[in-house]
Amino acid sequence: MIDRLSDLAAHHARRVVIGAGIVFLLAAAFGVPVTSILKSRTADFQDPASQSEQTLRAIERATGQSADYGVAALVPAAGDVFTDPAAAAGALRVTALLERQPGFQRALDYPADHLPVLVSRDGNQTLVLAAYSSRERSAEAVKHVRLKLPGVRIGGEDVASTETNERTTSDLKRAETLALPILLLLSFWVFRGLIAAALPLLVGGFAIVLTFLLLRLIDQFAGLSIFAVNLVTGMGLGLGIDYSLFVLSRYREELAAGADGRTAIARTLQTAGRTVLYSSLTVAGALSCMLVFPLRFLYSMGIGGALVALSAGAVTLVVLPAVLIVLGPRINSLAPAWMQRHAAESGLAVSEHGAWFRLARAVMRRPGLVAVLTGGALIVLALPALRLELTPADARVLPASSQARQVAETITRDFPVDGSQTITMVVRAPAGAKQTLTTLRTEAVIAGGARTSVQPARYLGRGTWAIELLPQGLENAPANQQLVRSLRALAPPPRLLVGGATARFIDQKASITSHTPLALAILVIVTGGFLFLMTGSLILPLLALAMNLLTVAVGAGLLVLIFQDGHLSGLFGFSPIGGLEESNLVLLFVVAFALSTDYGVFLFARIKEAHDEGLATRDAVAHGLERTGRLVTAAALLFCVAIGAFATSHIFFVKQLGVGAALAVAIDATVVRALLVPALMGRLGERTWWAPRSLRRLHARIGLREQGPARGARIRTATGDAGP
Repeated sequence: MIDRLSDLAAHHARRVVIGAGIVFLLAAAFGVPVTSILKSRTADFQDPASQSEQTLRAIERATGQSADYGVAALVPAAGDVFTDPAAAAGALRVTALLERQPGFQRALDYPADHLPVLVSRDGNQTLVLAAYSSRERSAEAVKHVRLKLPGVRIGGEDVASTETNERTTSDLKRAETLALPILLLLSFWVFRGLIAAALPLLVGGFAIVLTFLLLRLIDQFAGLSIFAVNLVTGMGLGLGIDYSLFVLSRYREELAAGADGRTAIARTLQTAGRTVLYSSLTVAGALSCMLVFPLRFLYSMGIGGALVALSAGAVTLVVLPAVLIVLGPRINSLAPAWMQRHAAESGLAVSEHGAWFRLARAVMRRPGLVAVLTGGALIVLALPALRLELTPADARVLPASSQARQVAETITRDFPVDGSQTITMVVRAPAGAKQTLTTLRTEAVIAGGARTSVQPARYLGRGTWAIELLPQGLENAPANQQLVRSLRALAPPPRLLVGGATARFIDQKASITSHTPLALAILVIVTGGFLFLMTGSLILPLLALAMNLLTVAVGAGLLVLIFQDGHLSGLFGFSPIGGLEESNLVLLFVVAFALSTDYGVFLFARIKEAHDEGLATRDAVAHGLERTGRLVTAAALLFCVAIGAFATSHIFFVKQLGVGAALAVAIDATVVRALLVPALMGRLGERTWWAPRSLRRLHARIGLREQGPARGARIRTATGDAGP
């Protein structure tokens, strides 16, 4: 396949470029609108088969209405509602206005229902809850009420979800606007020329719009989450830059060795091109492990991440070589003369005087000590992950200035309980089974204790009853979680279903926990399998897996310090919410793991190539680090800018993804790849390449073999001896 790609670039370069231009325009025209087509839903973070989701569907089937109150309006009272009933008259005006909006289904307010939970502890605020047929209807109603009654603050799940959608789209545009100029300037410095600097951005942009088109097609059959767009944008730019950097660097290296343009492309694809192929397949395979999770948020990320990795690899291997052939010597145009000389010098044989070569030799002098010191420092950074706390994705992920978040925090602070976040028991029983429901309600009262208010059973229709409980405190409080478990033990489903906000949090954790072993197995098998096929070693894949897990652990520890504890909250502009959202953590860990593998692939490929040419392991490590150290560091810097731009997002977990991924990549590309991995390989020596005889035979049949080019200058070892 690599030979065919070389022939395609060499003999049909202009046709490939023209065809790629047409595909790009079509993909942009039909793919980019996906950013406004995809939506965020509360159910994005839930397992459709969970008991809490079954509860929602049972209520909707029985009543024909939405199961939740998606709108919550905080109405200031004209006095103390408990002593003066007329003080709550404002709530009636709000309810009347909400009732007149399209899609209205039902409402709760204190003057009509006299529920104490709808009044604040000081009696100076009342809460009006409303349900609409859809989130879009809720959004329109809220806009109308805010215009008519500006003193009323409105929030709720529907409002928070709509605002999350809108802010995600606007944040994505702002992140792109911020990142692109910085990426262009950094690319100009890294690629040493304006033309060369533009190529990675074109590759990344092409991969992004191509993935957008594929996402739009897939969304017709399996609804996807809007958050996949953020991941596709960040990873598309990052991987496009990574792959372009390694291909272009190798291409210049071949030109410096005396090859003509077509020969240089052929050799580049045989070496760096094969590595890009393996890297894109490995990253896509790693990200696809999220497909095992039934949560729309996670499988959408898995689909988007895998597609953009494959798209970036395909564009790099098919389009970029053709562009390099068409450009020819003009690839170095629009660059100062000293930059062009530096670009040419970077393609010459490895020198002992290179900074990365000298660093590698310094590490090799005390590999055990370096490994202990760097490994110990990373473990210390990872220790805060041991006290990680989980929290659900709710209105608190919005910025402190958001009215929806303010309403949620006011309800938590000033009201005895959030009346919209009840624990709901749904019981399958005939309309006349009142005695059975009375017994269940009594058992629920015993389970809930004195602090829990249990409402009388209500017949919803279609053989369905509902009993609502109003527990104290936050919905994810341990006491409320234990209450849900106790209620579920009263009778098995489908006779009894227990749902509500607390149940959703429990079910989300349970679903992620139950599917994690399979996801980890896929991650380990795919990553380790591809690394074995590339290196022929059993030790290197195990080493890479250990390093990736260490990087992920460090990322988790830093997230706890920054986002859970609130350190640097002023710098990043967020208010801590007491924990980290679980599904977003899974995404971040998988992304960090995949990107760590990406950088490991490029380092191991050059080390293996040098070792295959006859160098001892320590010399091969020095050679590989000298060739890839600058490239991996530069690629990591550019990726950190691309993904780190999400730190400007107003959405808590999007910000968390940007900061966490950028930190993990930076640590992996510097400390892990520059110090810890070389130290461990130096300590292992030739044992690095060990594999059982059966696996060696397997690798001989199907493994990757780099075909190193003939060079004008031979590799110099640390002792000055020429390698073969």
